[in-house]
Amino acid sequence: MRYTGPKAKLCRRLGVNLFGTEKYTKILRNRQSKPGVHGAKFSKKSEYGRQLEEKQKARYIFGTSEKQTQRYMKRAIAQAGDTGQNFLCLFERRLDNVVYVSQFAVTRPQARQMVSHGHFKLNGRRVDIPSILVRPGDKIELIPKFAKSPLYGDLAKLKDYSPKWLNVDLKKLSIEVLALPEKDDLEKSIDSQLIVEFYSR
Repeated sequence: MRYTGPKAKLCRRLGVNLFGTEKYTKILRNRQSKPGVHGAKFSKKSEYGRQLEEKQKARYIFGTSEKQTQRYMKRAIAQAGDTGQNFLCLFERRLDNVVYVSQFAVTRPQARQMVSHGHFKLNGRRVDIPSILVRPGDKIELIPKFAKSPLYGDLAKLKDYSPKWLNVDLKKLSIEVLALPEKDDLEKSIDSQLIVEFYSR
């Protein structure tokens, strides 16, 4: 199940803007204590608590269910190389995340909604599954009928800040996957080693 409760309270509890919207950044700036009557009084956590919190943080940032997160970890363990990096790489390769980091959406939840509503084609076929994992050589295009939507009207004016593993054309409204994400491309706010330790228990 995905989290549907109070988002501001969750951001305060984990100390990070999980949903990308500016209002949560302001809330964190103005209310730095934990939610609840006692606030930050009981802020010391056990090692297990830190691991669990980091795993939950990854889930909320990328909008995944617990089952999806477990599947990503199993897949990361089975791959060669650093398990933590493999784990975060899978999150980065999600179609909704690619739409987000390519600046087609302001937040990951918005990107997830865009994909779910069938706004994009992947290799020429319309898709509506946000969790699809892209691969080098994949091409993602906005379906032409959505090009005049206010959601995408100003994209051509933006400066391209997309990661180097993607070739983004904000004028043609297309994305090409050039390679797999590398260490520098992964989400910086997540300590993947803590999550590996959590699932190793």
